[in-house]
Amino acid sequence: MTASRTIPVGVPHVPVLLEEVVAALNPRGGDVIVDCTLGAGGYTRRLLDAGATVHAFDRDPDAIAAIEENRTKWPELDASPPRLVLHARRFSEIVAGLDEVGVAEVDGVVMDIGVSSMQLDQAERGFSFGSDGPLDMRMSQDGRSAADFVNEGDEAEIADVLFQYGEERQSRRVARAIVAARPLETTAELARVVRKSLGYNPAYKGGKGAPPKDPAIRTFQAIRIHVNGELDELDEGLAGAETVLRAGGRLAVVTFHSLEDRKVKRFLRDAAGQGGTTSRHLPQVSGGAEPTFEKVAKAVRPGEAELEANPRSRSATLRSAVRTQAPTTTKHRPKDRSAA
Repeated sequence: MTASRTIPVGVPHVPVLLEEVVAALNPRGGDVIVDCTLGAGGYTRRLLDAGATVHAFDRDPDAIAAIEENRTKWPELDASPPRLVLHARRFSEIVAGLDEVGVAEVDGVVMDIGVSSMQLDQAERGFSFGSDGPLDMRMSQDGRSAADFVNEGDEAEIADVLFQYGEERQSRRVARAIVAARPLETTAELARVVRKSLGYNPAYKGGKGAPPKDPAIRTFQAIRIHVNGELDELDEGLAGAETVLRAGGRLAVVTFHSLEDRKVKRFLRDAAGQGGTTSRHLPQVSGGAEPTFEKVAKAVRPGEAELEANPRSRSATLRSAVRTQAPTTTKHRPKDRSAA
């Protein structure tokens, strides 16, 4: 199998909740907006068409290369001044990245959290067991791979990752099976070990006549999140958005599983001063830091038409809010990982 450094032409990628994200950001001519997760550029294209200048971040070199190699489709790269600025960095580094190009504040920030369709559909990237490939899963294509983790990690560490990030209730059993089967080098090998350890039978028909969900999904999700530090990235990205958004600026975040969504929901609740108390028998807490976000919208999920057209959108959730004039809170200041 020959690895590719370029996203294949024709790989389908449909930006999730596109109309809803654009509505939440309300882009206008002259706005400066950060697309924290460039991917194939679906959000970026619509924001540019609305007249905004976009600073697009992506840690995956393939995503950046695909845009740069198709400059005729992205004339905004060569405008004077450019209306599309690419940042080959993690979105946790948006403060440092914008500072490098002299941008102090922006009108909007959008994040589409998780793995992209292009990454999932390239077997050589090792994100999915849909087709066999090397056990990789690295978004930035450097550092410790999934194979390194499953072959070098101790049983307790692997079990903790599967339980915390995959919500795998039988994480110890799966971890024990992984250690016993080492070395594991491909996605198919790992998926087989997980299925066997949990007694998965795809031919079994449940009460609704459908086969049970493949349990390997939970393990793959957990390892991917761990290898890429995704939840830490999300924490720092939200903090960075709070820092760079001007008063009245808009934040829109699309997540794809409960761990991510809970973090975003909690961040916006706390930043909007809606945390309150955990008991109705205790008084509400007043005072403290001034809220940094307001107009926190209700969660938005795909409608039937989008679900039919793009089944991968089924777990997506959009949350959005508007930045207030309050100064950034110390506890939300992001780390500077530009040297990482």
